[in-house]
Amino acid sequence: MFVVGLTGGIGSGKSTVAERFAARGVPVVDTDAIARDLMAPDAAALAAVTARFGPAILRADGTLDRAALRRIVFDDPAARAVLEGILHPLIRREAERRLQTLSASYALLAVPLLVETGVCREYVQRVLTIECPEPVRIERVMARSGLTRGEVAAIVAAQASDAERRAVADDVLDNAGAPATLDAAVARLHARYLALAQAGLAGFST
Repeated sequence: MFVVGLTGGIGSGKSTVAERFAARGVPVVDTDAIARDLMAPDAAALAAVTARFGPAILRADGTLDRAALRRIVFDDPAARAVLEGILHPLIRREAERRLQTLSASYALLAVPLLVETGVCREYVQRVLTIECPEPVRIERVMARSGLTRGEVAAIVAAQASDAERRAVADDVLDNAGAPATLDAAVARLHARYLALAQAGLAGFST
């Protein structure tokens, strides 16, 4: 199966774009969703992360306090590397398992940090990056997360730049316009990916 890697900076609208593809029958494997599943209260990954970073990353009910974990690893590359060392192999394995269950012409594999970490890059034949002006992205994230402007700006600054994402992208979708514009862009890309998949280009295989 042909696999398109979907990526983009925080607040760029990756989930919205993925929903538009899903509405056209395209299966979406979301590595953020996989990571959340892996960090559920009864999941082995949460136990491993808690053993490494301590119970301060847990809420009273035993669920992950994402903000607390973010504060620990955000400014500490060594701590972030430890966290990625725990999670990324598990994410790769689960993403591969989910892709193997699909029978569609092509699938989207949503990997927010595809450029920064390369996680799951081996499963992707084409890269679609979503772009949106930074001020819009910051406002979106503030509205949904409760983070301050400075906190969101720091996250944006720590991620790959638009230029770095374009350097590895096969397709770039500008998500700064109206919904109708986005729908038209997704329709064009969907037709392109169907054509590539039907042309028999090598894709993910079991």
